[in-house]
Amino acid sequence: MRNPIKLAFSPDSDDIFMFWPLLHGKVDAEGLTFEAERADTETLNERAEACAADVIAVSIAQYARVAKDYLLLPHGMSVGRGYGPVLVAREPRSLASLRGKRIGVPGLRTTATMVLRLLLSEFHSVVVPIAPYAAAFEALRSSDVEASLLIHEGRLFYEREGTVKVVDIGEAWSHATDGLPLPLGGNAIRRTLGAASIETISRVCRRSIRWAVEHHEEVARALLAEETRSDIGLDAASLDRYLAMYANQDTLDAPQDVRRALEELFRRGRAAGFLPDGACAELSP
Repeated sequence: MRNPIKLAFSPDSDDIFMFWPLLHGKVDAEGLTFEAERADTETLNERAEACAADVIAVSIAQYARVAKDYLLLPHGMSVGRGYGPVLVAREPRSLASLRGKRIGVPGLRTTATMVLRLLLSEFHSVVVPIAPYAAAFEALRSSDVEASLLIHEGRLFYEREGTVKVVDIGEAWSHATDGLPLPLGGNAIRRTLGAASIETISRVCRRSIRWAVEHHEEVARALLAEETRSDIGLDAASLDRYLAMYANQDTLDAPQDVRRALEELFRRGRAAGFLPDGACAELSP
């Protein structure tokens, strides 16, 4: 097994929450060392196409395109249960009114963008990177776009920024699928590591997630102390709200309804031509 193991994940709080115990020596790493890097969601999706990390956080929609090289881990998923990324505008309007309009999206490979396309098939995507945080709102204020699709912590603060919700795509997905949750992102592990190494690395990563969940307050305090994204204005209450949404029991192990949701997301993505034929979510043991 190659050592150190290269991890790559996003700047958002639920990703670092999962890996913080591992990277700070709080759990038994079984003799492994881990080297971490952080990048925005779309950059991670691009890097997965180049097999640029051993364990990498990817959008679930993007996993379909890199499944030949990666297995999806059954732990570490970000799941929305009746909530998810939020599409916002400057003033109240319907989703249908955005047909054919310019919409800011966090990346063409993201799950959020694919699900929005399932809900609204005709719009012009304008990629607005998630960092800096203010970019999505500035694009709205300058009328570069008619609406912005917000992921990560940005979806918490849209009202503070003077924007209004058009649709919560996690809520819309739930209505369209008889209550299924929306799996948004997950951790994928490189197949060429081999079965034994995959099993060990997966076990260590799961141990880190469990420690974080069981020591929530300690990890949350550390995340606030180490937060470098000063423009977001994250405080203890908003961090707790965010972690409750995306770093919870679903993150420890994908339950059956999440696994069904993966299958349904891939089925609908294939049917709409957004995902390759035969794409499916193959989870590691």
